[in-house]
Amino acid sequence: MKNNLNTIDFQHLENVTKGDDDFKKELIEIFSQQIPVFINNLTKFFEGKNMEKLAREAHTAKSSVLIFGMTKTGELLKKIQNFAENNNHTELEPALKQVISNLNNAKTELLN
Repeated sequence: MKNNLNTIDFQHLENVTKGDDDFKKELIEIFSQQIPVFINNLTKFFEGKNMEKLAREAHTAKSSVLIFGMTKTGELLKKIQNFAENNNHTELEPALKQVISNLNNAKTELLN
């Protein structure tokens, strides 16, 4: 797999799966399917000002991105969760835009 965007830490994924290629393929398949759902839900909940669901979705997405070594994205998702829980709309949008960009980059990396 090519890693031109460097969003995913494939060495971290290798460590998580302990070199088990079938397990790695399964995780990649699941995450590839989750990415558009995460993007859709994060956007929908933000636009609908549903902060409770936005916080929950950010928490769920954070767990998935961390398996792939996406530490910075995980940190942003934690911030989004906190911003949503505290109704801090001002700082939410730029963080959300960066997370969506990172998730799109990750999907591109997984397809290469």
